[in-house]
Amino acid sequence: LAAREALAEAGLKFRDVDGLFTNYMGEEGSVQLGEYLGIQPRYAESSDMGGASFEFFVHHAIAAIATGRCDVALIGYASRQRTRRNRKRAAAALDGSLAAQFETPYGIHFPIGHYALSAARYMHQYGARPEHLAEIACAARQWAALNPKAFVRDPLTIDDVMASPLLCDPLRKLDCCLVTDGGGAIVIARADRASDAAKKPVRILGAGESHVQWHVAQCPDLTVTPGVASGRAAFGMAGVTPQDVDVFEPYDNFTHAVLLYLEDLGFCGKGEAPDFIAGGRLLPGGGLPSMTSGGGLSYCHPGALGILLLIEAVRQLRGEAGTRQVPEASIAVAHGTGGLAFSTASTVVLARD
Repeated sequence: LAAREALAEAGLKFRDVDGLFTNYMGEEGSVQLGEYLGIQPRYAESSDMGGASFEFFVHHAIAAIATGRCDVALIGYASRQRTRRNRKRAAAALDGSLAAQFETPYGIHFPIGHYALSAARYMHQYGARPEHLAEIACAARQWAALNPKAFVRDPLTIDDVMASPLLCDPLRKLDCCLVTDGGGAIVIARADRASDAAKKPVRILGAGESHVQWHVAQCPDLTVTPGVASGRAAFGMAGVTPQDVDVFEPYDNFTHAVLLYLEDLGFCGKGEAPDFIAGGRLLPGGGLPSMTSGGGLSYCHPGALGILLLIEAVRQLRGEAGTRQVPEASIAVAHGTGGLAFSTASTVVLARD
């Protein structure tokens, strides 16, 4: 359904698709997806970069289109992890790897334990407090209240976040993303194909990607993500700066992660994010509207959030976001991350055409 709707918006049919991208976090790869949709692509990819896979796919799709490997790329994903109750557990995810030597013996839980280590280090090193993390959760919830499709829309206060159960110090229940079903699809095409779109197309100005390590024991710095490299590449290709961005869609799997992304992408300096978000900067009407769908914290997190970040960015640039619409939004950034303790990152800069 999502693929059919995305192609209809683009004024295209399944027979027009010759590039196909998905990842196995949705339990199917490009071969299975192509079989299901009746697509035999000239170019396909099922690389698993975690939740950031879809921003990676945008980068790879524009390269494939630019070199003539495909003309119309369909990027899709769907997951029923909440219905099936099949979210991977620690032992299943980590057995047979380096973690068996350096992580599993200490009982670290996948993935919250890895991110909790990052949060604890960031708070120790830069003086961030639990209240700063709670501000991120509250910002996401304020946006979710404006989104009729958000999984949770009830009012949320900093006190509510602070009173939620401590799951893995310093992360509380409301510092953590949802576990939901969900999915989506996007279409990327050559400019001449986009001219016939049923809805106004959005231009990809820039994209960048990077990865550093898989295991948290190999992480060189728990307070720095590969977003430093992916953001630099994406903004450099786009020819814009973070100060030009009207809408920011970060991968908010955990509250402290958003603080790191703001710093690593250059919206503020290292250690400055807690002060940067003060005064409602990320909220509706703020200087940098972020998580405008409600994000993974309050809208939807179907195992891999990256495709939903791109979809929300497009809706904002088209002016289709309803009551949560950011006025005069012309440049948006979708920033995906994945893996254990920020293993992968990819950044996409989009513009109203």
